[in-house]
Amino acid sequence: MNWVKVRRKLIDQKYLLLMVIPGIIWMLIFNYTPMYGIIIAFKDYKITKPISEAEWVGLKHVIEFFKDERFFLILKNTLGISFLKLIIGFPLPILFAIMLNEVKHNRFKKVVQTISYLPHFLSWVVLGGIMITWLSESGLLNELLLSMGLIKEAIPFIAKSEYFWGVVIVSDIWKELGWNAIIYLAAISGIDQSMYEAATVDGAGRLRKIWNITLPSIAGTITILLILAVGNMMNSNFDQIFVLKNTLNADASDVIDIFVYRMGIQSGRFSFATAAGLFKSLTAVVLLVSTNTIVKKINNTSLF
Repeated sequence: MNWVKVRRKLIDQKYLLLMVIPGIIWMLIFNYTPMYGIIIAFKDYKITKPISEAEWVGLKHVIEFFKDERFFLILKNTLGISFLKLIIGFPLPILFAIMLNEVKHNRFKKVVQTISYLPHFLSWVVLGGIMITWLSESGLLNELLLSMGLIKEAIPFIAKSEYFWGVVIVSDIWKELGWNAIIYLAAISGIDQSMYEAATVDGAGRLRKIWNITLPSIAGTITILLILAVGNMMNSNFDQIFVLKNTLNADASDVIDIFVYRMGIQSGRFSFATAAGLFKSLTAVVLLVSTNTIVKKINNTSLF
């Protein structure tokens, strides 16, 4: 390694490095320092005593978590919701970005973009309240369905487990579609326009340009985001589900994040909740590394 070049580069980029320092400090404080608490999963921790004084019990809480009667239910709900979000919610921002890119009327394009971005800036407390109101038996959706004769009586969408996953998927897409499309729009804007001009000369239509130019050009971006999305499958969006869940839809809304909250915060079983959270984190790492390895072999694009 040429240390002279490295030193010169560090000096040239000193202001950029200074901008990164606050982010690094934030990560050390809030992401890495708390990792010490993982050992709680292997101890009988009581909040009245320091972690170092807690009795070491090994895999007791991990085994207890696997034997819990709701283990397979919360695992099914977590992976089921995340998988549906992946196969339905992941391609839609790509399609939306491509469609926006094909719009030639700039003012209309900006209006659509702005409207699609707005839900992202609202918290799930607000959006969850809107969804609960719209989906109630006297809500907007039931009123529309009844007026069109599609149903004979109001459906309690939030109060029935069979509708919960659909509510979660649709509301998540509504909130994040426009925001998630931003990075694809940025990738599309970086495509060399001369390729489109050459394709036009060759007689290619819009669909042919999208298939042969746009999609291959943003394939790297799609791949990286897909890897991250698969690695994030164990996260079911706690805020969203916490707002929308109730005792009537518990069989469909009880995911790992809610289970950890219930066991740790509400029941005070900190060691047991930490063991459940550790299982979630390790599973996420396995998914991330596996997906990265598979994708790297397929198209030689990966995170690491």
